[in-house]
Amino acid sequence: MFEPTFSILITTKNRLSDLKETLNQLSGFIENEKVEFIICDDGSYDGTSTFIETNYKSIQLIKNPKSKGLIFSRNRLLNLTKATYAITLDDDAHIVSQNSLDIIGAFFELHKKCAVIAFRIFWGKTLPDNLNHTLENTRVKGFVGCGHVWRMDAWRSIPNYPDWFVFYGEEEFASFHLFKKGWEICFVPDVLVHHRVDLKMRKRDNDYQIRLRRSLRSGWYLYILFYPLNLIPKKFVYTLWVQFKTKVFIGDFKALFGILAAIMDLLTKTLKLILNRNALTNLQYKEFKDLPDSILYWQPLKEM
Repeated sequence: MFEPTFSILITTKNRLSDLKETLNQLSGFIENEKVEFIICDDGSYDGTSTFIETNYKSIQLIKNPKSKGLIFSRNRLLNLTKATYAITLDDDAHIVSQNSLDIIGAFFELHKKCAVIAFRIFWGKTLPDNLNHTLENTRVKGFVGCGHVWRMDAWRSIPNYPDWFVFYGEEEFASFHLFKKGWEICFVPDVLVHHRVDLKMRKRDNDYQIRLRRSLRSGWYLYILFYPLNLIPKKFVYTLWVQFKTKVFIGDFKALFGILAAIMDLLTKTLKLILNRNALTNLQYKEFKDLPDSILYWQPLKEM
């Protein structure tokens, strides 16, 4: 049975126009016999599955008849692929760099403890003209969902993403487990991903409040799951204070309702979190904290 070296995994739901652009940009990967391409349609009703089945016969399509959420879908994809290395992209993100598969393969071969490669990611509707960079390969704390690649042996060594998080926090969950297992996450900037989003407009979107709610609660979930017990109260109070100071106290009342909902979510999940707790020791936490932060956003240097 053919087992590909690389797979590209995409989860999508009701964003057919974004997906069309992504598939157009990734045509070279779709046509590459060494690449397995799998898409999970998470309960779309905009014709996504029909479009893929009609226009992309070589893409393996799996479907959730009813939406199960991003994290559930990513678990399905990662547990389905037979590839050695699995690239995860959002449906509105594509790889820009040339020879990216060669870069990925060579890096994994040279760094046997690397579990995940985090890509350099530009967030914005229009890609800048200057794509040069002076960044270096480096070990980091974590990675972002819209552009990374797994060594699948490492994925299989830790628990699946927690689908009960629903959205946000799954990468950090994996990062803690990888750290405890002795794996590393590495930032490799020579692979560039264009994430075609307008971050400034996100705050005006209808889902701003629910995004804030999910982002906050996932951070709090992670505190209880992985942080030394003596640090949790201080971390919780600090993040709560920052949200009130930077949002609620300047009149962002959408944020207030998101914060209150996140607190309720935390209370309802507290028992589950305690039962699944796998905390770092204080020494492990210090070692993890001393790692360079994840590099989430890249901007080109302005010319002098």
